[in-house]
Amino acid sequence: MTEPAITEEIIAAHGLKPEEYAEILRILNREPTFTELGIFSAMWNEHCSYKSSKLHLRKLPTSGPQVICGPGENAGVVDIGDGQAVVFKMESHNHPSYIEPYQGAATGVGGILRDVFTMGARPIAAMNSLSFGVKEHPKTKQLVHGVVEGVGGYGNCFGVPTVGGEVRFHAAYNGNCLVNAFAAGLADADKIFYSAASGVGMPVVYLGAKTGRDGVGGATMASAEFDDSIEEKRPTVQVGDPFTEKCLMEATLELMRTGAVISIQDMGAAGLTCSAVEMGDKGGLGVRLDLENVPQREPNMTAYEMMLSESQERMLMVLKPEKEAEARAVFEKWDLDFAIVGETIEEDRFLIMHNGTCMADLPLSTLASSAPEYDRPWVPTPEAEQVADVPQIDAIDGLKGLISSPNYASKAWVYEQYDTQVMADSVRTPGLGAGVIRVHGTPKMLAFTSDVTPRYVRANPVEGGKQAVAEAYRNLSAVGALPLATTDNLNFGNPEKPEIMGQFVGALDGIGQAVAFLDMPIVSGNVSLYNESYGEGILPTPTIGAVGLIASENDLIAGLANEGDIAVLVGETKGLLGQSALLYEVFNREDGDAPHVDLHAEKRNGEFIRANGKLIGAVTDLSDGGLALAAFEMAEAAGVGVTLDSDDTATLFGEDQARYLVACSFDAAEALMAAASQAGVPIATVGKFGGDTVKFGTSSAPLAELSAIYRGTFGEIFG
Repeated sequence: MTEPAITEEIIAAHGLKPEEYAEILRILNREPTFTELGIFSAMWNEHCSYKSSKLHLRKLPTSGPQVICGPGENAGVVDIGDGQAVVFKMESHNHPSYIEPYQGAATGVGGILRDVFTMGARPIAAMNSLSFGVKEHPKTKQLVHGVVEGVGGYGNCFGVPTVGGEVRFHAAYNGNCLVNAFAAGLADADKIFYSAASGVGMPVVYLGAKTGRDGVGGATMASAEFDDSIEEKRPTVQVGDPFTEKCLMEATLELMRTGAVISIQDMGAAGLTCSAVEMGDKGGLGVRLDLENVPQREPNMTAYEMMLSESQERMLMVLKPEKEAEARAVFEKWDLDFAIVGETIEEDRFLIMHNGTCMADLPLSTLASSAPEYDRPWVPTPEAEQVADVPQIDAIDGLKGLISSPNYASKAWVYEQYDTQVMADSVRTPGLGAGVIRVHGTPKMLAFTSDVTPRYVRANPVEGGKQAVAEAYRNLSAVGALPLATTDNLNFGNPEKPEIMGQFVGALDGIGQAVAFLDMPIVSGNVSLYNESYGEGILPTPTIGAVGLIASENDLIAGLANEGDIAVLVGETKGLLGQSALLYEVFNREDGDAPHVDLHAEKRNGEFIRANGKLIGAVTDLSDGGLALAAFEMAEAAGVGVTLDSDDTATLFGEDQARYLVACSFDAAEALMAAASQAGVPIATVGKFGGDTVKFGTSSAPLAELSAIYRGTFGEIFG
């Protein structure tokens, strides 16, 4: 089949700037073929090359004694003792999920699960962080339904528990929802599999499902803004099959036990192109592919289509040749394709043959490690003005304003569609803070959380970035887990706009400061840029996924408040209302500065909570909605009332950081106060739990009435 001639329109449609095309001409000293142009486009787009972000990503702390493998592989790997490791990563599927919500979200889950088991780990937990437009927007309900069903449909069928996550709504996401998927798995620390190819003349093997035309150009689409051509992009969304993925996981883990694998790579963004190039580049080798050997599910596929297809449930590996028969038998047993499609070569070449015709012959190193790198112009975000006066309001009315919003109402409608108990190791499921999973056959547990407050990041990127990490630290500490490490999913608008790039640089500065101080290095992650529609960007949303270790059941803090418990506030309250949930939900305002994060206080107070877990009946960190929302949520979960002494608006709804609300007996409260005094930790009793009423100062309402609002709102809007 004759390939199209290269025109300016074709170059632009591939997302390549004129100066980037000029660089391709310089590298090749000739015009590229159409297939070669597609390969350059796939490898040099933002989604695969990180060309606008890698300069700044290098500043992030990524190492520590607990880190076995940091960024650059399919997922990060962290030591959890006893020869075991946790493998985890978070990744976006934003653009596909807006175009085709169910399949976009489903294949996002599938892709992140593959990243984990490609490293040799069996997935044990999943989370998701979802951002949608306002409930009044005509697309929001359809997106919520499609995305939630896609996340649940894939995860439930694959058989991994969803243990946590977050859902938010804001007008900035009206034209561009965010779907960030997290997965974690367990592996033996000495049996981790990497993607760097080694050895010349080694077989390159295609594994899994057949290649179709779905997802062709998906990575390039994910590196562009949306406009009126959005419906034309529907064919770039992949289609997932969780049952095939389950078989692929079992076959891959079985294959790894045979000793046949030299290196292995998931076929994700840019499919066969990206997986082959990354394996070759990391190993300092070239790769030759013979595309007629690629298993295809559609007739007459071109080289261009096969190289750029993002069909799901596929892997690429470099095989020890003497183990071929043993490896092939494993995949045939699982009814999956196993095909030798090429070999590693000594020269720095990416050679693509199709039925004896050379379709591409490129210097491989120029496609990955030598891809463009931009130091984009950026301007710092202007310093936020102090919040204008916030009037005193009736405390219960303020609480009702929060819990009747889909942002702060119970998300049970969402997580009840997910299987949270499959594998039977879930200790704590969504709805109560960090999720907790037993490390099967050991006394250990792992805790997982996902956090960011985008309004904070927009107002003050540095403090907002810090806060996302600090909140993750608090959520882990509140279940008794020692925070180990983090993964980030950095969702921003168009990096070619200096103010957007300034948000990115500022947020990374804050994240870097926090992960360094709190000893939670970034071990994996993803950057998603160009999240814009019609020139309007999303709120900057650098989601932080974090993992913590609970050494034994004795260290777990997972109780509920009891009748008669004292309400004890750990941490200092100044009553910061800038960018608060109360301002946004009740007063329809988004003014003021983000709360500033004192990392010393965060570390000290978190260590105090973990050290005194035996005195604590129940605990939650304070974040959006401040003391009022935290106290209500603790009371509602336990089915008991709560009385707080204050009815001051700033005291109840201020969002000062480094704070926890504890429920414990009178004697435990006294012991806690004494321990806090010794440790220099601010602490105060603020009320008590009990009865059937929620009372803040002189304002009160029956718990049952508030609970009905809290539990009914989300389903009424989206059910």
